[in-house]
Amino acid sequence: MKRFNKLLAASLLALLLLVLGACGNNDEAAEPAENSDNQTEEATETKEKVETKDLILATTTSTQDTGLLDELIIPMFEEQNPSLNVKTIAVGTGQALEMGTKGEADVLLVHAPVSEEELVKSGDAVNRQLVMHNDFIIVGPKDDSAGVKGLPIIEAFDKIIAKHAVFVSRGDDSGTHKKELAIWKSMSVEPSNHSSYLQSGQGMGATLQIANEKNGYTLTDRGTWLAQEKNLTNLQIVVEGDEDLKNIYHVMQVNPEKHDKVNNEGAEKFVEFMINEETQKAIGEFGKDKYAQALFFPDAK
Repeated sequence: MKRFNKLLAASLLALLLLVLGACGNNDEAAEPAENSDNQTEEATETKEKVETKDLILATTTSTQDTGLLDELIIPMFEEQNPSLNVKTIAVGTGQALEMGTKGEADVLLVHAPVSEEELVKSGDAVNRQLVMHNDFIIVGPKDDSAGVKGLPIIEAFDKIIAKHAVFVSRGDDSGTHKKELAIWKSMSVEPSNHSSYLQSGQGMGATLQIANEKNGYTLTDRGTWLAQEKNLTNLQIVVEGDEDLKNIYHVMQVNPEKHDKVNNEGAEKFVEFMINEETQKAIGEFGKDKYAQALFFPDAK
């Protein structure tokens, strides 16, 4: 019996040692597995941390006020180009073009064709491509105090001045301002000589708000009007459809041979993105769900 108990004790001891040994081996085996998991996680994190580079886009306020950039263009572009981070500077087209001449932007999206062509001729911009258009309209007070509703653009401008009705100009050298000045020039009129002519020095959205507050008239692009209309309770469209009121947008790169600090690769990608078929289709659909009409019409061939 004593011998049996000794054998049983020895067997139990051996079994215990075997179990302990197995546990030790499992712990040792588990440690590399844990390290392996950590390495996998680190590799995944490294892969996700894509190094990004800024792309400076100088553009007109109308592309931002309409929501086209923030709601459509930039999210689409950055999704397709995760290494690029678009920094938008929305100013008047004149200021945007000036940034191009100084090499302070990488790519331009603007709507002043004559001034754009001058930038290309000077060698400050390259790869200029037609993107889209909408049109300019005149909006004014609901009572149409100057009586211009339905008139051709020249007759409407002439009557607004003759009736001393308030006209609010952007006065900021933007594409819209350049268009307005061209109309006054064709009439041989210097509008700043008239006390009812006001200059906001601000973007289209702010200018529309001032016209709304003062029951005045202003020239605006249709896209910004549609995007802001619900807040402009005192205004209505009074002049539209004139062939002379087409509003054309181009995209172009700032010339890297003249301005060596620009992000040329990113700018080229943005130009190609703006004119590709998928983007053009999206531009043509933008706004239809909210306004029952498109805010811009794609033009790239």
